[in-house]
Amino acid sequence: MIVGFLGSGKTTAIAKLLSLRPKGEKWSVLINEFGAVSIDHALVDSSREGVAVEELGGGCACCTLAFVFEPLLSRFIHRTKPDRLILEPSGVSHPAKVVDILRGPKFADRIDLRNIICLIDPKDAEDVRWRESAVFQDQVQLADIVVLNWTDNRDRELIDRCREWVETFRPPKQLIVETSFGVIDIDLLDRQFDTIRFPMFVDAHTVPEHPPAELPVLGLDSGSHHHGEHADHQHAESSLQHRQPAPGRPLRFLNDDPDFDACGWIFHLDDIFDRDELLDLLGYVHPIVRLKGVFRCQDGWWTINRVKDGTSFAPSAYRRDSRLEIILDRRTPGWDEFEAKLLECLSESG
Repeated sequence: MIVGFLGSGKTTAIAKLLSLRPKGEKWSVLINEFGAVSIDHALVDSSREGVAVEELGGGCACCTLAFVFEPLLSRFIHRTKPDRLILEPSGVSHPAKVVDILRGPKFADRIDLRNIICLIDPKDAEDVRWRESAVFQDQVQLADIVVLNWTDNRDRELIDRCREWVETFRPPKQLIVETSFGVIDIDLLDRQFDTIRFPMFVDAHTVPEHPPAELPVLGLDSGSHHHGEHADHQHAESSLQHRQPAPGRPLRFLNDDPDFDACGWIFHLDDIFDRDELLDLLGYVHPIVRLKGVFRCQDGWWTINRVKDGTSFAPSAYRRDSRLEIILDRRTPGWDEFEAKLLECLSESG
């Protein structure tokens, strides 16, 4: 299980681990996204033989999506039969509830839960909003191994203060390592530890008494096409079966909880963006906790990845449609205005 706050580098770390997968092993990856539009399947390469990727979105597996997480996980394991399963809970998920499910009667004899690895951006540990949050603290508390990421872009004093903070948790971490670009030693996945860890904030995220009327399970690139299987998906994207984006008229999906507000868009394939105008908009709009997107531009397909004050973009192999997900730490009435600005970035030739 790979945990960490929004933008800590979890998905990038998983993508790099997949590139180190031993030949002949089948790996399955289940990614839980807080936002309602699937982006990470465009960032994780599931095209290779023996790799299956699925996403559960529109909330947290620990609470709002707890009712659908267990059956989805069970079907995913049954369908893909992996040698190794990697779980990435949402960056705002409380990992204790997921651990309870994995160690519970439905999965205890099917899953050998190994290490919980927590990625941290040292800058987040300096932000009082995150450092004092129950979810952030318990992500660190329950981890066997803590990986201080982004060390190429953080001051040495900041990294050292973060390490000192992590060292205050009890029982102590088995290992604290530093890295950049989400690089994790594959050997860390199978280190043997016997320490039992308990959350400090058991009730940080409560499971609702009744499932929501509509479960926004995001969909997926399950990799099942490698095995001739058909996945039974139910997700926010499934609304595409009933509603289709039109050129210049994207679909919009909203998701919020008491602490975060998220909005996602899916654009028509024929919408082509001016890359410079798009990057100017997405690179400077504030305030942002997390922003991820993939876009068809005049010069090809591009992914954009923004974490607070850092923005990167790269060519994308994804070709299905353009899409964007933004997460804020406050509610906003400005999604209409922002969507209008997005549409202004469309190329006239598109």
